[in-house]
Amino acid sequence: MLKVARSLSLSSTGASLPKLQLFLIPFQRSFIASKTIKKMPIKAALIDLSGTMHVEDDPTPNAIEALKRLRKTGIHIKFVTNTTKESGETLYNRLAKMGFELDKQEIYSSLSATANYVKTKNLNPFYLVSADARKDFPPESSQNYDAVVVGLAPNEFHYENMNKAFRILMDNKNSQLIAVHQGKYYKRGDGLALGPGCFVKGLEYAASVNAILIGKPNQYFFESAIPDGVKADECVMIGDDPNDDCKGSLAVGMKAILVKTGKYLPDIVVDPPPTLLAENFAEAVQWIEQNK
Repeated sequence: MLKVARSLSLSSTGASLPKLQLFLIPFQRSFIASKTIKKMPIKAALIDLSGTMHVEDDPTPNAIEALKRLRKTGIHIKFVTNTTKESGETLYNRLAKMGFELDKQEIYSSLSATANYVKTKNLNPFYLVSADARKDFPPESSQNYDAVVVGLAPNEFHYENMNKAFRILMDNKNSQLIAVHQGKYYKRGDGLALGPGCFVKGLEYAASVNAILIGKPNQYFFESAIPDGVKADECVMIGDDPNDDCKGSLAVGMKAILVKTGKYLPDIVVDPPPTLLAENFAEAVQWIEQNK
């Protein structure tokens, strides 16, 4: 049993993952990484957005200034997100309006990765995505659907749409169920909200198919996000999801920082443990500055 602050229970998944240990001083906003963590140069930071950099339209504490400090370190920065309600253009504009200084090309989303998959496979999907997210995908034909794409689309998850998706998967067993991601929940201003995962799982169950997962924690997604010339063990992932952000990045050899903002819950099991448990993104940047 590893104790972090008071206690953090760990469960075994049986996966062959890097064994990292973590010791935290039990004082608010104080941390120290265990000396058992192998020192490796940090050349790139992959950063989650919703719940890590911001919650809806509000930046997390000191996140704007922390991003400026991180840029001064000279390491590669890429924003990797499972956000699927917004098109890439809308997401960029919203972040800029909050005060974040970033380039559109620094955003790598599961939405854009899914759009590329659809184009590469020349598919004609039925889309269960928001109207804004739909802007990132190629045009569809209402005839001969051969796939179903599911993102976070609260206004689309009603019976008729779910039933249409079910029938497409049943009528043609070669039809693909494509999950932009299958997060359980996410953080809104009024609290936790249901993610698209349960709708993906419902279609899998009803149609007896296995979804193709595109976004985090997919190994391909993380590996394709690594900047050219940088190795996985020279990257650190910062996020609020212990599974999608931390477990997924650790599995490909990265370091992982779990922040206590967004969807973080203290009683969620983390196995293997993250490299660091930080109060927020600003504290994660402080650790990078000290360990670069």
